Amino acid sequence: MYKIVVIGGGWSGCAAALAAKKAGAEVVLLEKTDLLLGLGNVGGIMRNNGRYTGAEENIALGADELFNITDSCARHVNVDFPGHSHASLYDVIKVEPRVRKLLEEKGVEVHTVARAVDVVMEDPEQIKGVVLADDRVIEGDAFIETTGSTGPMGNCLTYGNGCCMCILRCPAFGPRVSITQKAGKMDIMGQRKDGAFGAFSGSGKLEKSSLSEEIQRELDEKGVVIIPIPKEDVAEEKLELKVCLQYALPEYAENIILLETGYAKIMTPFVPLEKLRRIPGLENARYADPYAGGKGNSIRYLSVAERDDDMRVKGIENLFCGGEKSGLFIGHTEAISTGTLAGYNCARYLKGLRPLVLPNQIAIGDLISYANRMVQTKEGLMTRYTLAGAEYFERMKEKGLYTTDKETIRNRIRKYGLENIYKEKIL
Repeated sequence: MYKIVVIGGGWSGCAAALAAKKAGAEVVLLEKTDLLLGLGNVGGIMRNNGRYTGAEENIALGADELFNITDSCARHVNVDFPGHSHASLYDVIKVEPRVRKLLEEKGVEVHTVARAVDVVMEDPEQIKGVVLADDRVIEGDAFIETTGSTGPMGNCLTYGNGCCMCILRCPAFGPRVSITQKAGKMDIMGQRKDGAFGAFSGSGKLEKSSLSEEIQRELDEKGVVIIPIPKEDVAEEKLELKVCLQYALPEYAENIILLETGYAKIMTPFVPLEKLRRIPGLENARYADPYAGGKGNSIRYLSVAERDDDMRVKGIENLFCGGEKSGLFIGHTEAISTGTLAGYNCARYLKGLRPLVLPNQIAIGDLISYANRMVQTKEGLMTRYTLAGAEYFERMKEKGLYTTDKETIRNRIRKYGLENIYKEKIL
């Protein structure tokens, strides 16, 4: 049996592992921390704006399992908040155990606290194995890198004002290592408008119990609370730092916007604790470590691989990529989409079959190819690509790709002969 090794256990890595296993491969998933889903443990938002379309396209393609889990863990559905419609807010605490159970039930060999630090090359264009921090070598026939784009340790200080949302927990588990660079390929680095590298995630988490009973009650009932910020404390300039451009709207500087995801997810960027506590109802507010967002949080988009639209890394025959490693993408839906395609095409590669390139007439395919073209331009390096908002969502609407009608989406997938293609046994 062919063996596929997935490096990185975030949403993209889990999706890649699941797709490769469904395709018939033996699959090993390596995650450097003790939790799967990575920065997804800070997420909680699904199906907002064009992500509804993306979720349903994936389901029609046969990649339904992870969306079924987030849907089943939803605390609130059809939630509207500034710039966003029909969002689902899932419980970030309940999701990770369910995803891990799913992978194990499907037969994926999951290794946590297993940090990849180097590669063993068969030749300049082929990886033979990955070396772990404890000197073990995990060999495979093909590999998928889904390590994300943060780190390594020290970049949080070099490229920003500190990394306080560190679910990656570099001091405890060690820094992320770029497999593509270890294989001899230079990574692409995203930029901000001022030319500085990287970008900040723009949200944090508050302990719900630290908020007033009134705010807690409103969060539980509605899923969203909006509280005006005193005018003297409004800092619109911080919006430019946000990686998630769909939230870089004036409303997110002028208000404290809280979403209920098990925690109270704060979408307003980098509010110092002393200012936060001056707002009625937030007098006892406390950031949830290690996700504190009052100073700054994760520095991302420092390690993006050059790839083809089939998710294969350029110059390495048996290495594929997904998630933020594969482009300046934002969000779980985007991570699942790219990871699933990488896992599926990895199996096709091992079978000697032509890779699947999703057509531009479906949203996922257009997003993958468009982001790949744009990253080759200076302007494109300063843009982030998401189905949920900003530039790409506008493109999505202009092309007629955005819809919430499930039958329309399924018919679109059928038109190109792709219905349930991810459920095919290949190996």
